[in-house]
Amino acid sequence: MTTFDGQRGSDHQQAHVEGTARSPFQPAADDLIRVGSRRWFLQTGMAGLGGLTLPGLLQQRAVAEAKAAGKKSVILFWLSGGPSQLDMWDPKPYAPQEIRSPFGTIDTKVPGIQLTEHFPLQASIADKLSFIRSVDCRASNHTPITLQAGNPLARRTNDGKDGAGYPSMGSIAAKFRGPNDPDMPAFVGLANSWAADVWGAGHMGPDFEPVKGHELAGKFSMPDGVKVDRLADRNKLRNEFDRLRRDIDLQQTLQRQDGYTQQAYDMVLSGKVQQAFAVDQEKTETREMYGRESIGEKALLARRLVESGVTFVLVSGAWGYFDHHGDSVRWKGIEKGLKPLLPRVDRALYALVTDLEQRGLLDETLVLMLGEFGRSPRINADLGRDHWTPTMSMVAAGGGLRHGQTIGSTDSTGGEIKSAPVRPQDLAASVFKHLDIDPRTHWTSPQGRPTPILTEGGRAIPELG
Repeated sequence: MTTFDGQRGSDHQQAHVEGTARSPFQPAADDLIRVGSRRWFLQTGMAGLGGLTLPGLLQQRAVAEAKAAGKKSVILFWLSGGPSQLDMWDPKPYAPQEIRSPFGTIDTKVPGIQLTEHFPLQASIADKLSFIRSVDCRASNHTPITLQAGNPLARRTNDGKDGAGYPSMGSIAAKFRGPNDPDMPAFVGLANSWAADVWGAGHMGPDFEPVKGHELAGKFSMPDGVKVDRLADRNKLRNEFDRLRRDIDLQQTLQRQDGYTQQAYDMVLSGKVQQAFAVDQEKTETREMYGRESIGEKALLARRLVESGVTFVLVSGAWGYFDHHGDSVRWKGIEKGLKPLLPRVDRALYALVTDLEQRGLLDETLVLMLGEFGRSPRINADLGRDHWTPTMSMVAAGGGLRHGQTIGSTDSTGGEIKSAPVRPQDLAASVFKHLDIDPRTHWTSPQGRPTPILTEGGRAIPELG
């Protein structure tokens, strides 16, 4: 199996073109941790999963155990760069040539709903999808902050205070829902470019940051020659932690050393994390159904993660790959840049929805696909479309919600919302409703202020039921 690049260098330098032939699930050899080494104890036993502190990890375990019944999860596909509504989910085939897509349109399984010709698989399951054509992105910028937070007050400001401290929806799920299995993390991000594509916990604290999937993969496996009974020897574990005491200030963690040690190692010994990342155990037909490109392979891993007990999974195929300004820039324009991506997105979404349904997981898994904003109605001189914040389109599936519909509409140019606007806070309200998180819930800021998880009058999207 090939490697999933770690975060080396800047996000922009490490961004990879969608379709690169490699699997995103296994770390490079120098990122693996030897069981029994100090680094392994630090990153596995003491630091929880992928950066969570051990107390925070155990808090999530406690929440998960309290919510053992009614497992629910969210998979959010992040189409980094800004997907074009006119060339995907809101075509305007009768608009003037400078506005309408160069692609044709096709009918779907639901009478009256049309999509781009490059989404035949989505068209075939349109009765299981909701196409939201009226997302209000005016508070958003060229980052994941606003839409992943589901909060118009969380904005890019370029002053070192981006997001105003507000957390992402995934981090709120980690704090107030926890994982569906106590041996799994609550919030996992699958992205090559972290800062550009994943928004975290803000001021809510490091315990609720997303786990970096490429760092988690492989770190909980047992190397050859290491026996479980060795690891299960509590006295030996105590001795190891005593050695670490000389080098690390564990504060309150060491006061409860034995119980924390046992629970942390139970996560390793259960084998559930290792098993979730073992994508090579999937049938060849299943892997082909998802596609061997980055977004397809990550979609398959997302299914395995929620099946194993992760509550919130964020999937990004590559940094900025939907930023189609024109043929003279990196991601090219609409025909040269966007057209090759659309079949991959189509296949990944179709495969995930179909797979979840066949496994009886679709009603408990809310699937979302969106980006930070849309694209301008007029095709520019470079055969691309520019950033457009007045509106964008997105897709929802699963979650036991009402589908087989379009929600909202835009004007004849696809550039302005005409009916049923869906704001970022409305998206968040729908996510929290699905996860059974009380919309009146608050978290406490570093200044001790109660901060609501929903802002600016957010309400669940009524058309979804």
